Order: sequence, then C-alpha cells, then structure tokens
Amino acid sequence: MVYLYGIKAGSSPLVATFDSDAQLRAYVSWCMLRTNADGTAKFEQGSALATAQRWESSATPLTDHDPASVVHNPTPSML
Repeated sequence: MVYLYGIKAGSSPLVATFDSDAQLRAYVSWCMLRTNADGTAKFEQGSALATAQRWESSATPLTDHDPASVVHNPTPSML
C-alpha cells in the first residue's frame, strides 16, 4: 500500500491510500491543476488533495492516521 498525504500549514494528514505508486502518481497528476512559483499547488475541488498546498507519498505510514478512515484508490469518477 502507498500512502498519500496532503500538506497544508504545517499539518500533513493522510488523505488517501493506493495499491501502487503508479496509481497514486496518476491520481495526483489528474487532480493537480497547477504548480505555483513558490512550490505550492492548486488541486481539483472534490479530490482528496482539495485543501492541500503540497503532497507527499510514502510506502510506509508517516503518521498515526488510520488508513481505514480515508478513501482507498480514489478515481476522478468518485467526484
């Protein structure tokens, strides 16, 4: 499992999990609308990253957030 974190104002909650890194990267590519000059990004409203300014992924949990509490393998059709 691969973990996706949405980073905003010092917090980095777990926002979604994926079966593979390729699925995660395809999802992030779809929901990222633009990258700003300061390195932050704008994400599609309704996506798991909608309120985030940046994202991070990991093959192991980075926080104690419960993976069962977030969406697994989100897709654009889930909006």
